[in-house]
Amino acid sequence: MPFRKLIVGCVLLAATAQAQQKRPNIVVIFSDDHAQQSISAYGSKLMQTPAIDRLAKEGALFSNSFVTNSICAPSRAVLLTGKYGHKSGLIDNSAGRRFDGSQQQIQKLLAAQGYQTAWIGKWHLQTLPQGFQHWHILPDQGHYYNPDFINMNNDTLRHEGYVSTVITDFSLDWLRQQTAADKPFFW
Repeated sequence: MPFRKLIVGCVLLAATAQAQQKRPNIVVIFSDDHAQQSISAYGSKLMQTPAIDRLAKEGALFSNSFVTNSICAPSRAVLLTGKYGHKSGLIDNSAGRRFDGSQQQIQKLLAAQGYQTAWIGKWHLQTLPQGFQHWHILPDQGHYYNPDFINMNNDTLRHEGYVSTVITDFSLDWLRQQTAADKPFFW
């Protein structure tokens, strides 16, 4: 299970790095279509989600949280800017959407404080990331098998395998480099 491998790897690497430094690492995992009712850490009886439950137990469980817009692109823009969709410029997933990367964003603020920053996986904002030191993003929604990724050089390269496995491998490689660098990270 690639997602489980990613979760366990993130927890272990973050814990190791956390023990070595005072500033916390920040790991954000976007997971499409995971409503609160589908996660057993929130008391769901629909299914068991042991890897997510472990993150909740060892990290943080937001028991009273809300979203301003729960769809893909606007939710990412909210996380990055802290602004409502009508202020960040993204209110839906329409074909003509373009995220204004010149806005103040969390990764820019954290980088200015010495954090290493990365975005790996689905970006879905129709523009290239700004303010990250490292990124590998899927064009638009991406493909499940043998996906293309756009890298920091703006090269689009195809990678063999299932998209979750490729994202996991990119992520674990980057995280290993960060724990060796002895700097806090936002990913």
